[in-house]
Amino acid sequence: MTLTDWFNKRKMQQIAARDNDVHIDDSIGKLWTLCYNCSSQLPKKDLENNLMVCPNCDYHFRIGARKRIELIADNGTFEEMYTNIKPCDPLEFVDTQSYKSRQESAKAKSGLDEAVIVGTCLIDGQKAAIAVMDFEYMGGSMGSVVGEKITRILEYALENKLPSIVFTSSGGARMQESALSLMQMAKTSCIVAKLNEAKLLYITVLCEPTFGGVTASFGTIGDIIIAEKGARIGFAGRRVIEQTIRQKLPADFQTAEYLLKCGQIDFIVERKEMKEKLSKLLSMHNNKE
Repeated sequence: MTLTDWFNKRKMQQIAARDNDVHIDDSIGKLWTLCYNCSSQLPKKDLENNLMVCPNCDYHFRIGARKRIELIADNGTFEEMYTNIKPCDPLEFVDTQSYKSRQESAKAKSGLDEAVIVGTCLIDGQKAAIAVMDFEYMGGSMGSVVGEKITRILEYALENKLPSIVFTSSGGARMQESALSLMQMAKTSCIVAKLNEAKLLYITVLCEPTFGGVTASFGTIGDIIIAEKGARIGFAGRRVIEQTIRQKLPADFQTAEYLLKCGQIDFIVERKEMKEKLSKLLSMHNNKE
């Protein structure tokens, strides 16, 4: 196999993975990364220096929760909260492997105890309560711990009259927790309703990808809804919808750009501009207060 054949095969694997809603390890060797969108071979160090955004096509790669916090929070101001809430296996669920085994694998892969990190930070000197989901932990799926931690940080925002910001990245509800996972949709939505009653600012930032129960609950009921450029956002997957309605959907269906065109989100913001945009929104809110 020639080097050209190897790269072509790798490109087809990446396209197939993207079409099947799978995000596989895209590092080519240790020094290069293949862009999912334009198939450019990118020096890994240059990509990291560009905030994991392709310099050729502006494709926004997924980033972890801690990296996102680093980009948003003023240096040294983030204080993580509710770290004592740990996942368990209430249903003793087993499919091809046990739920406990999946949790252990997810922790090893992501370095996190669960699919969300919550706490407070300063954004250009303005305090906010934040929750940041991480797709690396079981596809960012929403289990009872995710719902509880998001609810608690929003309750903290309510008690302390803070604006709150939630970054979503999720495949939806966590099937291993069945109805316990679905209950988190109502729980998180209820605390957002209380924020609305108290007239406290609640911003959601929809990142690649945001689907299922997260989209159907706290993800899309923000006072201001922002999406990262190119993020896929929806409820059911594209293929499921096409098979259900027996129609071909537009090429840009379920993208941030499509949702903006249809009036379902307020802004599309590039990663390098996210902190500045959030700072301005917080400043407008604080000045009004």
